Amino acid sequence: MQTGADVSLKEYNKTAPYAFSNKNYKLLLAGLGINVLGFILMIGGGADDPNEFHEDALFSTLRITIAPMFIVFGYAVIMYAIMKKPKSADK
Repeated sequence: MQTGADVSLKEYNKTAPYAFSNKNYKLLLAGLGINVLGFILMIGGGADDPNEFHEDALFSTLRITIAPMFIVFGYAVIMYAIMKKPKSADK
């Protein structure tokens, strides 16, 4: 008769559940996509000529307000995906 201490690591790995399920990975990728979108929305607004200044392009609502919201929301989705416990197969 084997006790808990007698079970080898290889035997445990065969029966142990994974820490992440497919849903966790999908949420993680969705959060990463939201983050990338937020950073892409912040890119741009510079002028080719250093003597020109385009205030409306540089300080637009999209770049100053909306893009950081996307980034924070993306990090929240990533954190939720990491912390979410997968449902066990026993239920």
